[in-house]
Amino acid sequence: MGILDTVTETLASSTQRAPGEGGDDGSAGAYWCDDCTTRVRDVDVDAEGLDRDAEGTPLCPDCGEAMRFERASGSGCAC
Repeated sequence: MGILDTVTETLASSTQRAPGEGGDDGSAGAYWCDDCTTRVRDVDVDAEGLDRDAEGTPLCPDCGEAMRFERASGSGCAC
């Protein structure tokens, strides 16, 4: 069963992540503009230089409206 074991090991290792790879960057979700369908991950808001409203909610870079926060539902990325 050498070939079967090799295939099984290869498939198992292809789904494992190394420490610090993807999904471990502190992201809890993303901000969305429902009108423009613009999406910005929460950890990228400051790097993108988005303005914020009085409550600290990021404003859409396309239309200027407050964006809606959507929490990530899985353990992977917030895509």
